[in-house]
Amino acid sequence: MDVNKVADLLAQTTVNKQNKISFKGEGRKLDKAEDAAEIIKAIVDCPDLEVLELVGNTVGVDCAKLIADTLHKRPELQRCLWADMFTGRLRSEIPISLTSLGNAIIEANAHLVELDLSDNAFGPDCAKACVPLLKSPACYTLQELRFNNNGLGGGGIILADTLIECHKKSSATGKPLQLKVFVAGRNRLENPGAKALADAFKTIGTLEEIQLPQNGIQHQGIVALAEAVKCSPNLRHLNLNDNIFTEKGAVPMANALKHIDSLEIVNFGDCLIRTEGAKALGQNLAESNPNLKELILSFGEVQLEGGIAVCEAMTRKLMLQKLDLNGNQFGDDGVDEIKDLGKEFTCKDALGSLSDDEGVDSDEESGSDHEADETNESIENIVNGTHDESVQNGYTGTLEEITPKNFFSVVSAAHLLQLSASQRAELMEEVIEFVPNAEAAADAFLTLSNLLTEDCVSNILSCEKPSAENLRVSVFECIDVLMAEAFDKYPNTPMLVINPLLVRMGLIKSEDKKFKSPSDIRAQAVVLGHICQQAYFPQFVKKIIRGVVTKDSEPWEISPILRSQLLQLLFA
Repeated sequence: MDVNKVADLLAQTTVNKQNKISFKGEGRKLDKAEDAAEIIKAIVDCPDLEVLELVGNTVGVDCAKLIADTLHKRPELQRCLWADMFTGRLRSEIPISLTSLGNAIIEANAHLVELDLSDNAFGPDCAKACVPLLKSPACYTLQELRFNNNGLGGGGIILADTLIECHKKSSATGKPLQLKVFVAGRNRLENPGAKALADAFKTIGTLEEIQLPQNGIQHQGIVALAEAVKCSPNLRHLNLNDNIFTEKGAVPMANALKHIDSLEIVNFGDCLIRTEGAKALGQNLAESNPNLKELILSFGEVQLEGGIAVCEAMTRKLMLQKLDLNGNQFGDDGVDEIKDLGKEFTCKDALGSLSDDEGVDSDEESGSDHEADETNESIENIVNGTHDESVQNGYTGTLEEITPKNFFSVVSAAHLLQLSASQRAELMEEVIEFVPNAEAAADAFLTLSNLLTEDCVSNILSCEKPSAENLRVSVFECIDVLMAEAFDKYPNTPMLVINPLLVRMGLIKSEDKKFKSPSDIRAQAVVLGHICQQAYFPQFVKKIIRGVVTKDSEPWEISPILRSQLLQLLFA
């Protein structure tokens, strides 16, 4: 009898008694002692507290300390469900709260199984505040770790290094860390973060679920993650949706999948795996992972040959429940052929809708010309894809006139919002070819930051309106590609990149006597606050910029709050 089936049957017959305190979604604003009184009483009165859920409330520094005071005597605590717990809090306050709560768990000699800190505006500094807890004995037993939508940026590297240290220290006790679930979508991890986490996953080797969607990871990071997949024999769920594989990443990832047999869910949707990537996936999945239930390869610029390869592989999957190939490039006849193949699946309803098929792309290169295709692909394939609506979140505009060469002269907020994260990243990779030096990068920085609307610039640390937050994220993603490339061109002299930015913001004097300082630099301050937290940003430059920002100058007169917030980030 299958050992896994026996384990499932035993799990179904086990009675789990969990003493859980939950204030989920109550929207409490905990500023003063009396605000936290009910929560503290519930903790004190609970005889055997295993789960503490505070999702959807906002906890200030003082109340975090009060809650921590009650937790330091609760060694039985196992699950901390603390997503969306710091809305509206200053980024300088959150690390203090995290430190208080983390120290309490350590002092209690608790042994956590699950820690969820998703949907909190962290950034790298808040990631640092989690380090003492994550490398302590309290987390040697951790099985599930969720940092989804935290804006980690370079904090992903910090997190990865901490997990490796936790594994090393726990291994020394004879019971190594056996992390099973890691979720960190929407964090702008990019290649540095992906590579660091790949090293952590390889070191740990027990991951069953890895979710890293919407992180701007390009093929270099995908190749690193592919190596981690090879070292994760128990991996069941792999979600890398909305990153930028291209063939260079898709083929190595496909080759990695054949080294394991445990996969049940694979999501490579909106990842530009293209035809060669799909063919490689079909070939490798045909002889591996027999328990595959879901495969998502939508909007990947896959032509019919790749779709057929995938479908033929799926006819062998008896457990298959969902195959999503929507938004690819099969053409009308090709769609019919894919549907016919879908009828051969064990589950007749497994094949999803193909209503958004983009038609045959006659310009796509094939065979040995894929690398040329990646570098010379016409922007037309991007702007005429599935995100060509003329209205997005109230912003209007069309894409037809955009080329990489004229991008900065015509780009609008609507243009960015009509593209997915992977499409924006691929477009910017072409655009930066027309940004030859630091001066041009500063002009481009100004153009992109000026796309931010009034709703985007009231606060550097957060954005209340979802539509405004979407625009901020879109601009930040483009800025990251631009500035990472700019600093890469001047590895030993980063101030050659920064000085032109500060000049255009009116914060240092221009040698051009005709130059007129801008009266409103809120948008530039917001974007500067973002880039100074990223892995590509030279940290020693922060001190220099601090000296400039602390000086009184006319541009700050209308935005003293933003100036204060920017300084908080620069001093972090």
